[in-house]
Amino acid sequence: MPATPIPVTVLSGFLGSGKTTLLRHMLRAEHGLRLAVIENEYSDTPIDSRLLGDAPVKVMTLANGCVCCSILGELEKALLLLLEKRDAGELQFDRLVIECTGLADPAPVAQTFLATPELCERYRLDGIITLVDAVNAGRHLQEPIAQAQVGFADRILLSKTDLVDAATLEALSARLQRINRQAPIHVVEHGAVDLGELFGVHGFELNGNATPRLRPVAAGKSSDRIATLVLTTTTPIDLQRLSGFMETLLHDHGNALLRYKGVLDIAGESRRMVFQGVLQLYGFDWDEEWGVDEARESVIVFIGDSLPNEAIQESFAALTA
Repeated sequence: MPATPIPVTVLSGFLGSGKTTLLRHMLRAEHGLRLAVIENEYSDTPIDSRLLGDAPVKVMTLANGCVCCSILGELEKALLLLLEKRDAGELQFDRLVIECTGLADPAPVAQTFLATPELCERYRLDGIITLVDAVNAGRHLQEPIAQAQVGFADRILLSKTDLVDAATLEALSARLQRINRQAPIHVVEHGAVDLGELFGVHGFELNGNATPRLRPVAAGKSSDRIATLVLTTTTPIDLQRLSGFMETLLHDHGNALLRYKGVLDIAGESRRMVFQGVLQLYGFDWDEEWGVDEARESVIVFIGDSLPNEAIQESFAALTA
């Protein structure tokens, strides 16, 4: 019987947003989980300086059973090493947390789990958590990489909210929602947050969890490069036309499609189709049947970088013409 895949949480966020503080909270909280944490040596503050050395991968087990791992090389090598030690009984952990560096794009980390067969079998990417520094967000979000970190997120955590006024916080929340309409926003105080909001996200599973859940967004045009585009139709979609639409979209804008997911009403099919992807990697599957009295609607949500929204909307409309 194959082993149950290990759930993986990816922590992202710009420099000084509080990732290391959140990691300390995760390692010390009374959650009953044995966590393994991977961090890069370029992180703001290493978990433990003893982890840094000449070896490509250094591993240390904490007193509470959690595992800290520091890598100087490729992430894939560290992941395989942890599996090797776990299979040999040298390490025991229930969940893996990966801290991205402040200037890192979460996409390559996500792709590592989605595109590497051995890692797909043993690990399950659960969700990407992005921390946003409420004090410095205005400056940070001028950088495309900071916007991309928000765009990739399944959950957004706001830190240092006690240091800004209500109007600033409201404006920031509205801006984040325009960038990413799917990710719930939570406040984190000095690293403390309900871990139930961070674990068990199932952000990359192809089932009912792939159904887009959009947060309301305040009126106003986004000036950010990264933004959410929502496509909807109540007319059943021809599967062959849909395939052509996606092939063209991925060919023309694949590297600009950070995250996308949808639920579709396919003509002649009683089941709903669900799909989601990261950049040019995507998957789809058939989900449960539509209810007898349920209103059928196809919804696709794209979070992309400078997408030609009007052209994409016109192409999508042509599917049901």
